[in-house]
Amino acid sequence: MDQHIIGNFIGTKRREKNLTQEQLAERLGVSNKTISKWENGKCMPDYSVIELLCKELEITLAELLDGEEKEPNSIRVYDEEQVKALLGKIQKMEKNYKYAFGIMMILIGFLSLILVSLFGGSHFRDFVSGCLCGLGLSLVVGGIVAIVMSFKKGR
Repeated sequence: MDQHIIGNFIGTKRREKNLTQEQLAERLGVSNKTISKWENGKCMPDYSVIELLCKELEITLAELLDGEEKEPNSIRVYDEEQVKALLGKIQKMEKNYKYAFGIMMILIGFLSLILVSLFGGSHFRDFVSGCLCGLGLSLVVGGIVAIVMSFKKGR
């Protein structure tokens, strides 16, 4: 599965349908910049729009992932439902990973804030304490942002 080959295939099929990037984007509910990123191989279509993309381009999911139209008598090792299920699981795992990463950042941040109380009393210890406090607050805020972003992306 090569992003550039898939991107070229998306662009070719879009042009065959006499669609602009703007028109395809409007039909899929994404921006024309997103279509451009797909076609340039910078990213892959999100699971949430992949079925609609295939429908609009009149291709199968297997053809999209192969980056070429299938031969009339070709045999696939996998079927469409298996590929859809696999893509759904991958997307869910990515969301869970981002959520877990956010939780981990918050926990480490709170641990850093707890360690602040162990330092103090000299200039160096006050400096270390201040650094730990800043690090702890940054991690807590970063963790919250990561969790919020994981939920936003999942919509």
